[in-house]
Order: sequence, then C-alpha cells, then structure tokens
Amino acid sequence: MLRFLAQRLLATIPVLLVVAIIVFLILRLTPGDPAAVIAGNNSTNEDIERIRETLGLTKSTLTQFWIWITNVLQGDFGYSYYLNKPVKDLVLQRIEPTLSLAAGTITLAVLVAVPLGTLAAWRMGGWLDRFLSAFSVAGFSVPVFVTGYALIWLFAIVLDIFPVQGYRRIGQGVWPWLQQLVLPWCTLATIYVALIARVTRASVSEALTEDYIRTARAKGIKESAVLLRHALANAAVPIVTVIGIGVALLIGGVVVTETVYAIPGLGSLTVDAVLNRDFPVIQGLVLLFSVAYVGINLLVDVSYLFLDPRIRY
Repeated sequence: MLRFLAQRLLATIPVLLVVAIIVFLILRLTPGDPAAVIAGNNSTNEDIERIRETLGLTKSTLTQFWIWITNVLQGDFGYSYYLNKPVKDLVLQRIEPTLSLAAGTITLAVLVAVPLGTLAAWRMGGWLDRFLSAFSVAGFSVPVFVTGYALIWLFAIVLDIFPVQGYRRIGQGVWPWLQQLVLPWCTLATIYVALIARVTRASVSEALTEDYIRTARAKGIKESAVLLRHALANAAVPIVTVIGIGVALLIGGVVVTETVYAIPGLGSLTVDAVLNRDFPVIQGLVLLFSVAYVGINLLVDVSYLFLDPRIRY
C-alpha cells in the first residue's frame, strides 16, 4: 500500500506542474491588462506602463513564470495586484465558508442519495424508482443558479424561514451558521443527489442479481441485511467513485452558488480575481483547486483497497 501511495503521489507532481504552466500561459495570452484595471479609466499610458513595471509584467513570460514557481515552492504565492495582500492570507480568510458549503453539500447528498438509490433498486419499477428517475432528469437539467433563486424566492422571501444571502462564521454560533447554509446546501446538493442516487440504484440493482444474494436469501438472512451487508457493500466501489467525482465537481458549483448567495468564499474570490485580472490570486486558487482535486482522487483510489480486497492482489 505504501508503494502504491508513493507512486500516486509522485504522479501528481507532473500533473500539477502542467496545470501551473497552462494557467500561467492562458492568463498572459488572454486579452486584458491588470495594470490598466488598477490604473483606472483616467490613467495615461505612462501610468499604466509604470504600474506594469512595478508588478513585474514587463519581464519576459519565462522569467515571470520562473519567479512565480520558485516562490510557490517556498510557500509564497505572491501578492494580490488589486487588494495588495498576500494570496495566502486571502485564501485563509475565505476558505471557511467554502469548506462549510462543500462539506455540508456532499454530506447531505450522500445521506439522501445512497438510501434513496438503494431503496429504488430494491423496489425497481415502483413509485420510488419512477420518482428517482424523474428527479434525476430534473436535477441534471436545471442549472444551479436557477435552483438557488427558486429556493430563495420560496423559503427566504415568501415563507421567510431562512436568510436571503450572506454568511456567518461558525464561531458566531452554530444555529446562525446553519441558517445561512441550509439553502446553499440544498441548492448544490440537488444535482449531486441526482447523480449519486442514479449510480447507487444501478450498482445495487446489478448486485441484487448476483448468486451470492440468492444464497443469502436462501439462508434466511433478513432483507435489510441482504441490502446493506451484501448488495450495498459489494456495490460500494462505483458509489465511492461517483462521490469522489461529485466532490471534485463541487469546485465549479461552489463558484456559482457563492455568487448567488453572496457567500464570501473562494468561489467569490475567484470571480473577483478574474474580473480584476488579478493574476497571482487566480494562479494560487487554480493551483489550490488542482491539489484538492488530485488529493480527492488519491483518497478514492486508496478507498478501493479497503472496499474490494481483490484490488490489493
């Protein structure tokens, strides 16, 4: 197992390097000058050129990349062009809302989707199975921002149950923290419930046709034990895979949801950085998201070794 982990960790190094190079080059090749954004509309060409020189943008692209990647390896992600603060400090200030949103979303999705998909497979063709099929189509079809605005209109404006927008840190109290996150969790969880439940249904329904299920039932084992210990346990690998994919896809969903609900997390920081052409912040965030994506995939691969012992040999 240690050898497997070492190989996977070493394989992530070139992946992250390629991501860093591509993002760096794309930012330099796309139209737009961060110096012009900082200088404002009334600036002269001399003002813009002076700002470019201060930011180091007059140096060659290769020199800029070498300086940036060398600093990153030392733990220095640079300073924000627009906010004039260290990128690391900006990330630390914004990471709690994003982690709260992502962790709550995937937890809610798994707690709802896995039982729902398992029961739908157990009663295939029943009303729950048909409901799941319809819900999955709706979950995949409706954009995240549409779901978000619909939930805001119903639960925040019409029923006045939850706050409309904003975020309160967990240090200000658990209940205010939960109130602010219930609607964003439900908004993001909709698509992941549809995804995970469909895969769970397909995997469990396939497992229920295997010989060991018939053997377990012939031995008189309770149906609940057959579903949980035999069918669901043997269908765990594809379910865990799609959960890992869902966590990785949260990166894109978080950006939209944080914008809809005005949550000051990494998603809104990414949007602001893109609009302001804030190269160091964009590069740092993309690198952070890439590390998270690679780490999630690594954890999923390691989980296979425990879920299916045959993979070890």
